[in-house]
Amino acid sequence: MSREELSRKRLVDKIGLKYSQILPSLDERGRREWAATEAMALGHGGITIVHEASALSMPTIRSGIAELMERNGGAIESPRRVRRPGAGRPSKLAEDPELLGALESLVEPGTRGDPQSPLRWTTKSVRVLANELGAAGHSVSFRSVSTLLKQLGYSLQGNAKTIEGAQHPDRNAQFLYIAKQSKRHIKAAQPALSVDTKKKELVGAFKNGGQEYRPKGEPEKVKTHDFKGELGRVAPYGVYDIADNDAWVNVGISADTAEFAVQSIRRWWQTSGKARYGSAREIFITADCGGSNGYRSRLWKLELQGLSDELGRSISVSHFPPGTSKWNRIEHRLFSFITMNWRGKPLYDYRTVIELIGATKTEQGLEVRCELDTNTYEKGRKVTDEEMESINLHPHKFHGEWNYTIKPRE
Repeated sequence: MSREELSRKRLVDKIGLKYSQILPSLDERGRREWAATEAMALGHGGITIVHEASALSMPTIRSGIAELMERNGGAIESPRRVRRPGAGRPSKLAEDPELLGALESLVEPGTRGDPQSPLRWTTKSVRVLANELGAAGHSVSFRSVSTLLKQLGYSLQGNAKTIEGAQHPDRNAQFLYIAKQSKRHIKAAQPALSVDTKKKELVGAFKNGGQEYRPKGEPEKVKTHDFKGELGRVAPYGVYDIADNDAWVNVGISADTAEFAVQSIRRWWQTSGKARYGSAREIFITADCGGSNGYRSRLWKLELQGLSDELGRSISVSHFPPGTSKWNRIEHRLFSFITMNWRGKPLYDYRTVIELIGATKTEQGLEVRCELDTNTYEKGRKVTDEEMESINLHPHKFHGEWNYTIKPRE
């Protein structure tokens, strides 16, 4: 190697070392201007030497020199701009102006959403759409399809439970009736309760929905399959005091029957209700129209009659119309907070269930008492016509099947 070649190699290595040290702090424009400065300082042949040292293309270095010269003349773009206007890869729409129209024609037949709303979604995946566009002569990736869909006002969405089915013509009237009855009983210092059974939960080392903070890389280990374990399932039956924002939860380990539902109300009275409403002559209950406390359940009414006789108090019940269970107060005043409180926590045993439910609190002052119910409740228990006739049942004038009062038998 000649002396000139050796000197050139040393110069290239020196510039290359400088570039590698300053590179992490440079953006695209910074790299371009640094290369231009070095090349201009070297003079003739500087562009080639900087190109060999930094691997930056010679057109890029020449662009940097032109920008520096423009700046010195006071005719340079905003100093915040990294690229000159129009630089970078052209957009897909610039390359293929018909692409957006072709995409919209593909998704339009499968479009979902309210036509009066700007929020829309499609049932087709971006990969399927990209393949269909490719077959039609439009070269585009699935990522570009995703970007174009956003421009058209589409977004990724899950299912939303909003369709309630056919509505009863007196649906709203029943809501108003329930509200009126609740206010009347609360004003008279009588208990107004919202009752229901929460979703049954598996007890054991099973996955529980949601997330909680834990040390990184140390998730709670649970079983891979949710087969019914030795402890089975629990059925938390809640009794929510609307006026006091207070709740009682009876955690059953047997069947969710009308007998279990009424026993839960009985235990609420024994632990909380009697002390708070000892002088009340009537208990008002709001409940769903189905399940263990459904308005068609004969056993529900028979068990309420037994409770009424035992307490010496009338029990009035108003059921929510079919398909409106989510409006029941207990759903969003109690059950939703229990779910949030135990999210991500496996329900290893009965004690865990009791403690997590009992620890449920809200900023509005909700207090929850909870106990385990170890009684066995038989499914399929039949109520005879004679037993039904013995019930001191008084249907209300408005929808007596939904609204009724059971009075103590003398």
